[in-house]
Amino acid sequence: MIKRRNFIKASALAGAGVSLGLPAKSYSNIMGANEKSNVAIIGCYRRFGGLQGPLSRMKDVHIKYVCDVDSRRQADGMAKVLKDAGYPTKGEKDIRKILDDQEIDAVFLAIPDHWHAPGTWMALDAGKNVYVEKPASHNPHESELLIQLQKKYGKVVQMGNQQRSAPETIEIIKEIHNGAIGKAYKAVAFYSNTRGRVPDASVVPVPDYLDWDLFQGPAPRQEFINIVGDYNWHWYWTYGTGETGNNATHELDIARWALDVTYPKLAYVDAAKQHYKDDPWTMYDTMYATFEFEDDKVINWDGKSRNGYNTYGGGRGTIIYGTEGTVMVDRGKYEMYDRGGKLVKERKGGEEGGVALGGGGDTTDLHVRNFLDAVKGTAKQNSNIEEGAISTNLCHYANISYKLQNRAIDIDQTTGHFKDPRVMDEHWSRTYEKGWEPPKV
Repeated sequence: MIKRRNFIKASALAGAGVSLGLPAKSYSNIMGANEKSNVAIIGCYRRFGGLQGPLSRMKDVHIKYVCDVDSRRQADGMAKVLKDAGYPTKGEKDIRKILDDQEIDAVFLAIPDHWHAPGTWMALDAGKNVYVEKPASHNPHESELLIQLQKKYGKVVQMGNQQRSAPETIEIIKEIHNGAIGKAYKAVAFYSNTRGRVPDASVVPVPDYLDWDLFQGPAPRQEFINIVGDYNWHWYWTYGTGETGNNATHELDIARWALDVTYPKLAYVDAAKQHYKDDPWTMYDTMYATFEFEDDKVINWDGKSRNGYNTYGGGRGTIIYGTEGTVMVDRGKYEMYDRGGKLVKERKGGEEGGVALGGGGDTTDLHVRNFLDAVKGTAKQNSNIEEGAISTNLCHYANISYKLQNRAIDIDQTTGHFKDPRVMDEHWSRTYEKGWEPPKV
């Protein structure tokens, strides 16, 4: 009788997987709909609150661990879980020890960019489902690898492109695909912020609260610079991916979704460091990128990190142009105009952080919930890792064009690879610290 009940339960879950469009390999990963998920949040700083908040409110979730290489932040994270969820959580600075825990169902990676893909492939190898913050990777090879590894392990992997779970955005993208503005042929994704001067940087002894070796992880070892342990790692190529990886990922993802395109055939930028030229910010702070696709479709990215002029009427968003109209879509809202510029439809929804550090809000809550429901087999993912990885690669293409002194890059639209062998050899991947190399698939 016990065996028969188990057989019936397994058959029902497999059937649920089929009805949700899940791959056959995923059937064995489906949890019971009423089971409590044990999760770990890796990274207790900027994005921690946006993830910890909804997870603490969910009755079917238990935050078993929080993890940070900075002991102060880890202690703060533990205190926040206790306050918001009402129960204590464990602190562990080394993600590898958490991944050894067989009770952990999923990990949420809110760590620096150079850790996103390595943290994901380590978690997959340990049998965990993964919610990884944007960008999905630090270089194009890692994007390609995550797509392959998700298929290999059959786990749920989702990037933090939370606007894919916004009901308003889902609605308007469906209307665009159904011809509401004719043929959508161009999208302009934009972001404006007033980031100030980065403090002067110095090589100093590693503070006793920071495990600098673990912070670096897969990155080649360097001396500790006093501003890198904070948000400013974004502006160093060893750890960050610039403003494109930091923020363009969101809007380029919406632009690509709206135009129904994958890899571009050509990418090029006009980018430079225009502000506070004497500070330690090591890369561009102003970029205008162009991505050309087949069928005369184009996506532009207008990113201004240190100039708050709202060129398009807001701090961030995506404008989609069609032969019969235009749509302006942002987090939690959209406006649709006819070809004459008359507003014909709009919708406003939940609140979500825009240019504020850390973000978080209703859309993140929905995206986290969608991920967990996909893990349980009760929902289909709003955005699988393949979508996130391809959108992330647009950011990498822009960054690589900048590194090539704003030179245009020819791209294979089927594979996303560079057509120039030298560019492929020099910029497709990166150098890893010995012992942290990517797996081979």
